[in-house]
Amino acid sequence: MADLDPFFSFSSSKNSRLDGKYRLSWVEESLQVGKAIQTPDVIDSGTSHIGTSFTRSKSRIFITSVILLFVLLLVRLYYLQIYTGQEHRLQAENNRQRVIPVPSERGLVYDRNGKKMTENVPNFSLAVIPQDLPKDVQELNALIDRLVLYTHQDRQVITDSIKTYSHYLRDSVSIQDNIDYETALSLQIEAVDLPGIYVQRGSKRLYIKDTENITTSTSPSNTSLSHVLGYMGKLSPDELDQLYSKGYLPSDSIGKYGVEKQYETLLRGIYGRKRIEVNAQGKEQSVLAEDAPQPGSHLMLSIDSNIQNSLERIMSAVLQQKGKKRASGVVLDPRNGDVLALVNIPSFDNNDFSGGISKEKYNSYIEDPENPLFNRAIAGTFPSGSSIKPAIAAAALEDGVITANTAILSSGGISVGSWFFPDWLAGGHGMTNVRKAIAFSVNTFFYYIGGGYGNFSGMGIEKLVGYLKLFGFDSKLGIDLPGEQEGFLPSADWKEKTKHEKWYIGDTYNVSIGQGDLLVTPLQIANMTATIANGGTLYKPHVAKAVIDPLTNAKTLFQPEVVRSSVMSTQNLATIRLGMRDCVTSGSCSLLSRLPFTSAGKTGTAQWNKNKDTHAWFTSFAPFENPEIVVTILVEEGGEGSAISEPIARQFYDWWWKYKNGLK
Repeated sequence: MADLDPFFSFSSSKNSRLDGKYRLSWVEESLQVGKAIQTPDVIDSGTSHIGTSFTRSKSRIFITSVILLFVLLLVRLYYLQIYTGQEHRLQAENNRQRVIPVPSERGLVYDRNGKKMTENVPNFSLAVIPQDLPKDVQELNALIDRLVLYTHQDRQVITDSIKTYSHYLRDSVSIQDNIDYETALSLQIEAVDLPGIYVQRGSKRLYIKDTENITTSTSPSNTSLSHVLGYMGKLSPDELDQLYSKGYLPSDSIGKYGVEKQYETLLRGIYGRKRIEVNAQGKEQSVLAEDAPQPGSHLMLSIDSNIQNSLERIMSAVLQQKGKKRASGVVLDPRNGDVLALVNIPSFDNNDFSGGISKEKYNSYIEDPENPLFNRAIAGTFPSGSSIKPAIAAAALEDGVITANTAILSSGGISVGSWFFPDWLAGGHGMTNVRKAIAFSVNTFFYYIGGGYGNFSGMGIEKLVGYLKLFGFDSKLGIDLPGEQEGFLPSADWKEKTKHEKWYIGDTYNVSIGQGDLLVTPLQIANMTATIANGGTLYKPHVAKAVIDPLTNAKTLFQPEVVRSSVMSTQNLATIRLGMRDCVTSGSCSLLSRLPFTSAGKTGTAQWNKNKDTHAWFTSFAPFENPEIVVTILVEEGGEGSAISEPIARQFYDWWWKYKNGLK
């Protein structure tokens, strides 16, 4: 047999059937190479080729699918690269770069003489950035455990802080404030391998105290300025929600009280920005760019710290001597509304709040029954007693109920039915005109002009209240400190609606001598006195004197604001001033007659609780001819104004005269 071609196959119907029974050699049944070899016994049927089920319609479907797939890929590519490309590019950059705020230096506060009252001192805090914290719960818990070890804080406190501010992804959240330098350095080293944890450098507020004055148990170290300056504190979650859009951050502090709160925007400045490059753990690697912050403006107050500290020292000494614990004092310049001193006793140390106050210390303040955090000079409301009588006498003159020469007999009091309304002096003061009524605080005179008696027609409660409102009573005066109260002037309608009682003539008599439901603040009595002293101009009292540019030191003064330019006629107020002068020369204010300059004043004793001592008032101005200063003192439960409040004012005036003339 001849050599066989390995690609040759026998196709005889007899011995080459596909059942393989007579297969003589290897057969490639579906492969046709070149031209089929034919023999006489072989017939080529033309069907030996590659078999397939890939029809033309299936080919079209396949090609269409491929095209659609490429179209979808192109659309997706367009969406990712073109439509949302900037967003993804920004996300990618944010993973590598961050823009972080750079806090501005807070403006300082000075007194009217340029004496610095605040400082900014370096401060460190341990902070977290929620975005960089571990996402795994176990890893996060392990990280919190290490924070507990470093800070010695309660674990729940740290957990709650992280949870509360978790939606501020890229902002630092303070875990512990006011860390000393050595601890901060140790934490900085430890935090290198802790994702989302870092030590933040900033500053905290320091309030400068006068350490030269003698301290007492009532006033530790001239702390009454705390009610004026206020203090700063961390933003609460609610405050942050409101102020976040204005640039405030979870780790920020904000003015909470006093001028720190009132002038927060001015003192805060404008934050800068710094673009940094970070690693996978969010740690800063390099600074790429920086916009410097703009420091806050400095604030000059109208307060004279020497006057403030001296008045506080004098008040504290007298209170300690008399066994009293609560008092307030206001010193004004009647020519422009400048507040020269605003003293509250007891007070608090605002440095306790700087950098975060401890829970124990805060509780000691709020649980103190004497309420040292209360700004009683502007927010305390008290019956005025006789200290308001100059305004009531001025109202009667203005209304025409009396003249400067009208005289009324004081025989010890007046009777209405079964009710007796007494003078403070048994047997009375005899014939009394308006000047004598002020000088000796004759109640009978004020019963007459307020409510009338017999054939004498008084003003009545509606007119009386209307005139008192002209002096600023029953409303806020608008001092630039938070928390001022408006006091209260009663009326017949109020009594009927509130107490469901009829208004009686006795109610009018009580208001006429500063008793009953009438309530005033020490600031209102001081401002009333200033209005009388200056001839009738009601100024808005203020503690801010000027704004100072931190870069150029340029000073912009606040202009005095006039609430009412002519409260009463100058002639009628001149009569009232003479009555207050008579109080010093021959009346109940005689202690001031020993001073080396002229003055005028009015005492007051206010009943408020039948089981407790009366409140002691004294209000005054000096010099009489050209008033420069108003001094108002209130000692709560102090007894008679002439016995405790007037001696305080007398000692202060003696000091002030020497200070004014450079003798102190």
